Amino acid sequence: MLELLNFISYVITLYTYVILASVIMSWLVGFGVINGYNPTVQAIYRALNALTEPLLRPIRAILPDLGAIDISPIVLLLACFFIQSVVLPNIAKMVL
Repeated sequence: MLELLNFISYVITLYTYVILASVIMSWLVGFGVINGYNPTVQAIYRALNALTEPLLRPIRAILPDLGAIDISPIVLLLACFFIQSVVLPNIAKMVL
């Protein structure tokens, strides 16, 4: 059971990197640093959005509209860190 919890922790860590990559990619495309019409850039951007949007969309529906500022990735990262540092260790304690 502990191996499964470690694997879940690794998956959450990987997902936090995907969230950060998605945020950075959206900034780079938004500020025109990289060409958003490049097919490779579009493929990477769509893949990152496909991985992050299913969890960001419900958070955006709950949060108030802040205009151009989107804090939903921050909320999702905090939730990931909470699960990793509070929930998983408590499940591990219950198992032992």
